[in-house]
Amino acid sequence: MKCPYCTNLNTRVVDSRPGKVEYEVRRRRECQICSQRFTTYERVEQAPVMIVKKDGRREAFDRDKVLRGIQKACEKRAISVNLLEEIVEMIEQSLRESNDREVSAKVVGEKIIQALKGVDDVAYVRFASVYREFKDVADFIQELKGLLPKECQPVEFDKFLEKVTDKADDRS
Repeated sequence: MKCPYCTNLNTRVVDSRPGKVEYEVRRRRECQICSQRFTTYERVEQAPVMIVKKDGRREAFDRDKVLRGIQKACEKRAISVNLLEEIVEMIEQSLRESNDREVSAKVVGEKIIQALKGVDDVAYVRFASVYREFKDVADFIQELKGLLPKECQPVEFDKFLEKVTDKADDRS
């Protein structure tokens, strides 16, 4: 294993234990040259789940890409990286357990949205706004309305929403 600090190939395993998820091994390694320690994870290579994009293209599920998208939505929020990694792991595991070789990007996006909805409302709205391609303020308001409990919603909210929608239509 190459040292991420000095790129030397001489490293030794200091500790090895099962990872957080099934079929994963966590290893602590130490570089023989610079003495820096780092962690690596080994996972069983499984047949890739193919994601079918909106335009019909297919690409292998990329957990790092999903993690980057979730991290972007959670930027400047008090959410641990470990929790985000658990969300990605949960999504990947649910895709594998479905035994479908191909899954639409929409299914993956909705799984992410549902996971974020249970973690942080702001991150949820950020991700949903990009994923669902909100076109104007009315789309945001409609999504926010769904987050509010019925008893917290203003009585005149629907009229307000209509005005905002009408103004957005007038600008078009």
